[in-house]
Amino acid sequence: MWSLNKISDNIHHWLNQQFSPTWALIFEMVIAGICVISLFAMLGLILVLMERKVSAWMQIRLGPNRVGPKGIFQSLADTVKLLVKEGMTPDGADKLLFNLAPFIAMIVAMLLMAPIAFAKDFQLWDLNIGVLYVSAVSSIMVISILMAGWASNNKYSLMGAMRSGAQIVSYELSAGLSILTIVVLTGSLKISDIINAQADGWWIFKGHIPVIIAFVIFIIAVTAETNRAPFDLAEAESELTAGFHTEYSGMKFALFFLAEYVNVFIVCAIGATLFLGGWMPLHIGHWQAFNHVMDYVPSSIWFFGKTFFLIFLIMWFRWTFPRLRIDQLLNLEWKYLLPISMFNILLATAVAILGWHF
Repeated sequence: MWSLNKISDNIHHWLNQQFSPTWALIFEMVIAGICVISLFAMLGLILVLMERKVSAWMQIRLGPNRVGPKGIFQSLADTVKLLVKEGMTPDGADKLLFNLAPFIAMIVAMLLMAPIAFAKDFQLWDLNIGVLYVSAVSSIMVISILMAGWASNNKYSLMGAMRSGAQIVSYELSAGLSILTIVVLTGSLKISDIINAQADGWWIFKGHIPVIIAFVIFIIAVTAETNRAPFDLAEAESELTAGFHTEYSGMKFALFFLAEYVNVFIVCAIGATLFLGGWMPLHIGHWQAFNHVMDYVPSSIWFFGKTFFLIFLIMWFRWTFPRLRIDQLLNLEWKYLLPISMFNILLATAVAILGWHF
């Protein structure tokens, strides 16, 4: 199976030959940080263009087609526009919190990149509580949204922030319980253990009904957590102008915009890791010949293919379902998804104890 660990090993050995262990570690961290920031920039450009092209395809139109061949440089042009726009701070705003909020959103997104396995043996930090770490750190995102809404000194921003806070706190419960389903079946919180447990088949196939239910609930819950349509009440343009980032412009608005798309990538990467095997190729039991052929496809291709499939699914929702009202949104979580999730975790526990999964 193709692996990217040779690249990281060669860099590690070269740095240790050139510098002391302390400086080598510092340079490795700097390189990792630069790679994450570069990945953020690339994801922002790719996902914005993908969003526009997918929406155009859904609506039977062309989408961006002026800047570059077939409009592929449209996102780059928009980025340049945002960079040169002046960042305004409204009168009466809490300047410290107003300016700090977009940076917290980006910092949280960067922290969430740490445990994700992008390929075989290619992971920033394989800590033994990886799933718990992701659930805990992702909860901090709501602080930046509440901070932005309150500090803006704008009633629309505050209403959008309050909606988003209620929405994220509510749907975190169902997302967490659906993640627990995989933890129960795997018996580990470690990301690498969860991926290795799917070497003979992805959980979505071998976990039976509990995993299918958990997968559906997870996709719905993370769509709501990332404020994506049809759960985009925090940014309802027809009601709240732009929600919690109404008063933001220039680079600070760009940071919120980028953080939203990066969060979509992260939740889809976590979903691909938990339910679809992450970088693990499609293996079927003891079909040695088939499994051997699948191993020829690079592990990074498997990971990004699954992740972008889930991103496409979430983008599909936007052009399929109308926006929910706030009461419908909370009813869906507290009256339907949460009870189903609680029953499903009991069902998954029974399946794990009795060994009914493949």
